[in-house]
Amino acid sequence: MKNLGKVLIFILLTIASAQTFAQRIGIQGGLNLSNMLIKDDAGTYSDEFKMNPGFNAGVTLEIGLGKLLSAEVGAIADTKGFKWALEGGTMKANLIFVDVPVLLRVGPQFGPIKVFAAAGPYFGVGITGKRISKPDGGSKTTEDIKWGNSENEDLKRLDYGAKFGAGAEFASFTFGAYYSLGLANLETVTDGGAKTSTRVLSLCVGYKF
Repeated sequence: MKNLGKVLIFILLTIASAQTFAQRIGIQGGLNLSNMLIKDDAGTYSDEFKMNPGFNAGVTLEIGLGKLLSAEVGAIADTKGFKWALEGGTMKANLIFVDVPVLLRVGPQFGPIKVFAAAGPYFGVGITGKRISKPDGGSKTTEDIKWGNSENEDLKRLDYGAKFGAGAEFASFTFGAYYSLGLANLETVTDGGAKTSTRVLSLCVGYKF
């Protein structure tokens, strides 16, 4: 993981120093539909989870690498979590991460419209989160997520994984759909093969300056 971080820093510094490349700053926002994989050696507990709606919002920097290629780095506030309809009530987790995706984009221009596909890694840090339970006919209870690495805490802060998607640009406006596959195990106690990881489908609208 340390070596991967060094490689990422090297890539970002190399891109930032390439002043001859065209650069565009963008803003984006949209809808997130998130879920989580939760399992251990006894089985997968998230099979009945539902998508939890939320949002994404942030800024991007795109660096042109040619007619068809560009690299895009972002700082995105992403909601993650899940929703679970239980017998007798519901439970959900609402988490907010700041994600830094580093994507390679490729796509041709068709007149005023450019279409693209994008893929690359992302790294995220958990900022805040709540676990919300509501029994049928009862009052809602809310607990703050405790972040950390010890067994007394709920989830690890560091998330990372792969992000890929596709979209189109028209008159500086961008429209895209992305899927983020979390590869980090956020469980603080991994006895018995316990694993928790994130899954997010993002629908985005943006503007490039």
